[in-house]
Amino acid sequence: MLPLWQAVHDRLSTGRPVARVRVGPLDGAQREALADLLGLDRLPEERPLVALARLEEAVGELCGRTVREAVTEVVGPLADRAGERRRLEDERDGLWNWLDTHATVRAQPALADWAAACRSTGLTGGSVERTRSLLTDALTALAALPAHAEPLPVFAARVVRGDSHALDDGTRLSSLVLRALAALHDTGPPESSADRRALWGRAGVADDELSATVLTAGLRPGGEGPLAGTARVCAEAGQAAALTLALVRAPGAFALPAPAPLVHVVENPSVMALALRRFGLSCPPLVCTSGWPNSAAVHFLRLLAEHGAALRYHGDFDGEGIRIAAHVFAKTSARPWRMSSADYRDAVARSGGGPAPGRLTEAPWDPGLTASMADLGVAVVEELVAETLLADLAGSQGVRDVRGARGVRQSAEPV
Repeated sequence: MLPLWQAVHDRLSTGRPVARVRVGPLDGAQREALADLLGLDRLPEERPLVALARLEEAVGELCGRTVREAVTEVVGPLADRAGERRRLEDERDGLWNWLDTHATVRAQPALADWAAACRSTGLTGGSVERTRSLLTDALTALAALPAHAEPLPVFAARVVRGDSHALDDGTRLSSLVLRALAALHDTGPPESSADRRALWGRAGVADDELSATVLTAGLRPGGEGPLAGTARVCAEAGQAAALTLALVRAPGAFALPAPAPLVHVVENPSVMALALRRFGLSCPPLVCTSGWPNSAAVHFLRLLAEHGAALRYHGDFDGEGIRIAAHVFAKTSARPWRMSSADYRDAVARSGGGPAPGRLTEAPWDPGLTASMADLGVAVVEELVAETLLADLAGSQGVRDVRGARGVRQSAEPV
């Protein structure tokens, strides 16, 4: 009667309630054996439907066991496929919830679309464990960007368990990270090797140490290192300094005075140019990311923070500007500077705004900001609020307006 026990084993292993079990097809001997077991007065059909309650009575009378005990002895342990499905569903739900709420995703809401795409793609090899491991590596790589202007294999070896080939072109991990970078920069998924190189380059991977630069003005650090000297000489000449990544990372003394200075950070070089024109040699400490901050900008801001500087960032009020700001706040200790919903609404009222803001993502520092931008439907570029920003700069250091007196040297305390 092995077909009977195999059929019962299969149905009981579903983990669902079972009332009847279809058995067969049975040959003549098997039909006679089933009739004897169940006490039937005639032979069952070739594919009979056996009531589990009747089988339970027959087995109990025959050997004093339950059907489950009998079938386990004859065929093997019972499974619980329904329970297993529920467990896998819970594991999948837990995985996607973990991804949605991961610190790296929450810090840069533009990654929410990437996380949703990961969910829609499904599990890697049908495995929650393998998928979580792959996503963990991708999030680790994203958290480590921008890189230190290093080749891709060097970056991979540093951040992905020492595996220099982990981010090689065509690997699942490389594709995941590149799709995340495309989401951050609001571009389509890279379709060519040139597209992929461009995305890696924007993230500081394979950047050389001379092409990645950051603008600064008004900084007069102490120390005889090349970075301190360059920033100080330019500030004392009333000029902006274009600092390369090589210079930012160069060894040598670099120090900021106590109390720690307040350093304002802007997105657009034109705002820095206006500040230099307005304040001349007394320009307060200022850094410009020139759009998306490259490796030089991020490392310089981190260096300033390590030496005690407080950082305040302002950028464009449009979709990309919000993503850039979220990136700056996620990668450095900078805090918002006139980047609230109220600031945006005030800027629109003053300037009238501009074109549509483009694709909007959440602003982690002010959830109401994106809603306000969607409501008013206009972008406000940083240049339109420059006068307000310059007034803040003047108030932060007590400097005076020097328009019309560019040639007059003014005293300024080192900062």
